[in-house]
Amino acid sequence: MRRIVAVQHLSLDGVMQSPSGLDEDQRGGFTHGGWAQPDNDEIMGAELGGDMGSVELLFGRFTYEQFYGYWPKQTEPNPFTDVLNNTHKYVASRTLAEPLPWVNSTLLSGDAAESVAELKAKPGKDLVVLGSGNLVQSLIQADLVDSYQLLIHPVVLGSGRRLFPDGGPLSRLRLAKSVITTKGVVIATYEAVRND
Repeated sequence: MRRIVAVQHLSLDGVMQSPSGLDEDQRGGFTHGGWAQPDNDEIMGAELGGDMGSVELLFGRFTYEQFYGYWPKQTEPNPFTDVLNNTHKYVASRTLAEPLPWVNSTLLSGDAAESVAELKAKPGKDLVVLGSGNLVQSLIQADLVDSYQLLIHPVVLGSGRRLFPDGGPLSRLRLAKSVITTKGVVIATYEAVRND
């Protein structure tokens, strides 16, 4: 069975919304877009890029469209464009239709948690969810996330969509690894603790 790893940038107060760009996600009147960008460094790049070639990616529609609108167009050398283009991507969406525009992309239609549970049960590479807040929250509710790689930034935003909102399920986690970047970002990898 595959494992599902959720990768999220978080503020100290748990906000995951719009870490990369000013206009990335302004839903709910969010005005702090791009808050994570000042904290990028080589350590973060190495941690995020370390396993990229050995996994497959899982996106919600919004994040998939954001990534597709940016990464395939990058012509300057970087460690991500070729890997993202060549890695198989699954997209959970009720509004998109095949064929998806980004090479190596497959649509998962219907209920996201059910579609991902079916995909997880099949043999294959582990699935990494980048961003995709709505999708991750539905996977958390269905107890499908096996590991979290949380990039916890030294900033308090005071508003925005949080990864773990009130009313979510009780989850026990075990710290498997932690790295601190030169900008003070704590990259903490937590494994789900299940009593199966």
